[in-house]
Amino acid sequence: MSKSEEILSINEIKHLVDAFYGKVRRDELLGPIFNEQIGDRWPEHLEKMYRFWQTVLLNEHSYSGSPFPPHARLPIGKDHFDGWLHIFRETVDENFTGSKAEEAKWRAGKMAEMFQYKIRHIQSSGKKSIY
Repeated sequence: MSKSEEILSINEIKHLVDAFYGKVRRDELLGPIFNEQIGDRWPEHLEKMYRFWQTVLLNEHSYSGSPFPPHARLPIGKDHFDGWLHIFRETVDENFTGSKAEEAKWRAGKMAEMFQYKIRHIQSSGKKSIY
């Protein structure tokens, strides 16, 4: 797949997700957290992420669920989200161009912002989780 590719179908979504999580799994900060939480369920997780991004970017409703609750109890903070977002944007920029690529980066940024806010709220309230 060349960088000039636009995100137009599930094939590009799968390429994006696979490339992104390949980097995440090798990352010194993020890899241990993801690998511990997901364990041997990577194929299942990747399928869920394909459906999530297919729904978000292509408006093809194949994902149902709530993406935040699995993250609510994790010992993560700003550094983790900054790293996640850096890897995501880097992966998009290395592989894709066009409006959907820009939308993917924007949506990832908004998602990271919202997740951080919710996790800070949970951590500061002393609750284990609100979910």
